[in-house]
Amino acid sequence: MCGIVGYIGTQTATDILMAGLEKLEYRGYDSAGVATVLEGEIHCVRAKGKLCNLREKLQREINPAQVGIGHTRWATHGKPEEYNAHPHMDAAMRVAVVQNGIIENYRELREELKARGHEFRSDTDTEVIPHLIAEFLQKTPDSFLEAVRQAVNELRGAFAIAVISADYPDELIAARQQAPLTIGFGQGEFFCASDTPALVPHTRAVLTLENGELARLTPVGVEVYSFEGDRLKKAPRTLNWNPVLVEKQGFRHFMLKEIYEQPGVVRACLEAYLDANWSAENASKSPVNLSLLPQLTDSLERIQILACGTSWHASLVGKYLLEQLAEIPTEVQYASEFRYAPTPLTPNTLTIGVTQSGETADTLAALEMEKRRRIDLDPKFQPRLLGITNRPESSLGHLVPNIIDTHAGIEIGVAATKTFISQLVAFYCLALDLAYQRRTVPPARIEEIIEGLRLLPAQIELILESQERYIEELAHEFAETQDFIFLGRGINFPIALEGALKLKEISYIHAEGYPAGEMKHGPIALLDAKVPVVAIAMPGSVFEKVLSNAQEAKARDARLIGVTPIDDQDAEETFDNLLPVPVVEELLSPILTVIPLQLLAYHIAARRGLDVDQPRNLAKSVTVE
Repeated sequence: MCGIVGYIGTQTATDILMAGLEKLEYRGYDSAGVATVLEGEIHCVRAKGKLCNLREKLQREINPAQVGIGHTRWATHGKPEEYNAHPHMDAAMRVAVVQNGIIENYRELREELKARGHEFRSDTDTEVIPHLIAEFLQKTPDSFLEAVRQAVNELRGAFAIAVISADYPDELIAARQQAPLTIGFGQGEFFCASDTPALVPHTRAVLTLENGELARLTPVGVEVYSFEGDRLKKAPRTLNWNPVLVEKQGFRHFMLKEIYEQPGVVRACLEAYLDANWSAENASKSPVNLSLLPQLTDSLERIQILACGTSWHASLVGKYLLEQLAEIPTEVQYASEFRYAPTPLTPNTLTIGVTQSGETADTLAALEMEKRRRIDLDPKFQPRLLGITNRPESSLGHLVPNIIDTHAGIEIGVAATKTFISQLVAFYCLALDLAYQRRTVPPARIEEIIEGLRLLPAQIELILESQERYIEELAHEFAETQDFIFLGRGINFPIALEGALKLKEISYIHAEGYPAGEMKHGPIALLDAKVPVVAIAMPGSVFEKVLSNAQEAKARDARLIGVTPIDDQDAEETFDNLLPVPVVEELLSPILTVIPLQLLAYHIAARRGLDVDQPRNLAKSVTVE
């Protein structure tokens, strides 16, 4: 989950590296560091904490070096202290390495290296890499690339690295194995980075390294090789992202900006997949164009969804839609649990992996395992695998044959907002497509749902316009609150979970989401006047039930906050505070009910003076197990 960046060219390397690390700080911010090659020496500067601490140190130096590597860390092995910060170097300080990932066999390698006289200065797994490279450089002193190639073949795990050497001042070597790494092509300058936001201010021409590939960057070009040493022919692609997309554009935080981008995200996703000319009277084909392989959906009997965190909550809404509309039994599994306790294999099963980054380690590993299990069961049939992601060019896109691109654009805030909404829209489109194919929903009803979906962007805009100032004022009353309870039923139970997660992630307030009907089976013991209860009560099959459950909480002196339809008298009589949303049918309500909960979490965290975009101990893309 760390961010790495590298540069070789004609500009001052530290300026490029620091600008790149700023764009990657969402991947980790426990410590940071840069290393450059200048006048035959490696200059390494590291600092504990956020990037501003490193910048302060660099301001004391004049360093015109034109090649270097940088790193912003999310700690795995070793505490977030300066001595564990990257880059790490060999004993002679001639090789420097930054890494994203985990070296699983580092203990074994470390002991072997120590037995051969190497001394270590950190607790990290990464430090074995420069020591290994230094050893291989002694055996192959004429080839920096070959020394790195031999070293990476000694490593087990998921990693991406960038390496420089004082003895090779005109080279930068990058390598990838199960962790993202992209090369950027400029005019007489070249870049590498964990993610493209670090590259888009400088170039749109990029090349994503595949697993088991190395790249040699020099001032005159880029060469790509396999871990076996074979030269590969690869061509860059052109990004269509605008650098403005990764700026705050006047908002106080990226998270608030991304909350406000959600109407546009919903519109973009619907426009990408819904046929504008489809109607119930002209229903000769599906109203949804997902371009999925036909064998993916033929004769489906079961769906299993693998996800983590916010994507898991979106998948729970997806389960509801797939079962209620397409009538396909659906299970949602934590990918981290599925890896070690997979469900029994059943025929005609579609496996869906959901990850906003397309790089979530547990989700990718679970999908890879499921793919292997099904091929072993019957090599004649390709497994039915589908990915839902915001990054179709990611590792997920290379692992599965079918992708639903959620079209959310770059999301910088660590706490997911617009990518969650876009995953919900993807599940609506998938469920409608399957419902049409299986004839489980009449065309007239499909048309009614689609008409409702098309109204949602304007309804989200109405919530943002009418509710934010009130929610900001309401948030002042919870700056000292220690616990929250979120309640929902049916399709809105996952939204209660998501609301609680958002509050936990950015405000550090303990919050739990429960099915409203389960309150009296234990959690009600937690309630008193100090524990606010947020209940989602939308018109539909469980509306009266949720109001009744809320009354049970009110009888225990809990303060009640209701996400309810506008101008509902029963809701006004039940709740102490209302966060009203436009009246919409229950099936479509999650896309609206989550908006006030995002704003509530944001404003409570902002009121508490916390770093909303970079909450402690978290990172945007979880690329380690």
